[in-house]
Amino acid sequence: MSDVTASDSALRRFLHGLPGVDAVGLEARAAGLGTRSIKTTAKAYAIDLAISMIDLTTLEGADTPGKVRALCAKGIQPDPTDRTTPKVAAICVYPDMVATAKEALGDSGIHVASVATAFPAGRTALPVKLADTADAVAAGADEIDMVIDRGAFLSGRYLEVFEEIRAVKQACVRADGSVAHLKVIFENGELATYDNIRRCSWLAMLAGADFIKTSTGKVAVNATPPNTLLMLEAVRDFRATVGVQVGVKPAGGIRTSKDAIKYLVMVNETLGDDWLSPDWFRFGASSLLNDLLMQRQKLSTGRYSGPDYVTVD
Repeated sequence: MSDVTASDSALRRFLHGLPGVDAVGLEARAAGLGTRSIKTTAKAYAIDLAISMIDLTTLEGADTPGKVRALCAKGIQPDPTDRTTPKVAAICVYPDMVATAKEALGDSGIHVASVATAFPAGRTALPVKLADTADAVAAGADEIDMVIDRGAFLSGRYLEVFEEIRAVKQACVRADGSVAHLKVIFENGELATYDNIRRCSWLAMLAGADFIKTSTGKVAVNATPPNTLLMLEAVRDFRATVGVQVGVKPAGGIRTSKDAIKYLVMVNETLGDDWLSPDWFRFGASSLLNDLLMQRQKLSTGRYSGPDYVTVD
């Protein structure tokens, strides 16, 4: 595949040579998978799996060290009344909160993820984006969630976007040689078409993304079943073509257990067991965890405890 990225024209030919997306078929399949019914033990398994896949997130201007430490405590022990509740996969914060999260998480095994590259708009010069990334990695971030330059992509400057992703990936390398995983955020709501989402998926994977991510959660349209399904199909086809497995992270708008289980069904039906792991599939969420905990409590006790029995983040 190296010839594909040898020049801007070669990359353009490849991306525009990808099969066009059948929008009606994609949306119908996503809707059909969303009707699957999951019951009893399978539902309990799915809820625990979903909890273990959450990147528990706080990305607000009013974030404080105290709020981040409280979020870390919740990630380690989501339900203090039930020690069998799984831990979340990661705590996702702004770069200046990475050190606080790293200290609070200690040896829990939960990763620290940091948004970077002038999140969420990405409107700044490349050296600033690389410095933003390097600072987060130096502070201890295990994962970097970068945003692509949507303006460059929509203008057809594909090689520029490719090279920026490659540069950020290089900035994820620490002095000791260890590497933070790179998640590449597309902001699907701004890409406008399914064809663009497919092209962006392949572009990011060719550039070395460890995960491809739907959205920042900061715009009107974030993760949807159709656009996530399209990205799942892209990572499946990429592994079949190149032999490299890439993860997927839908983010924004996934708030209920029912929603999360629909996404897990999509992963299982499209990719199989290989991707049903926090190593390869994540939920970017803040409010989702509480609903999963309430549903988990209902399954174990037979009673619906309500929102007063979980913490408000």
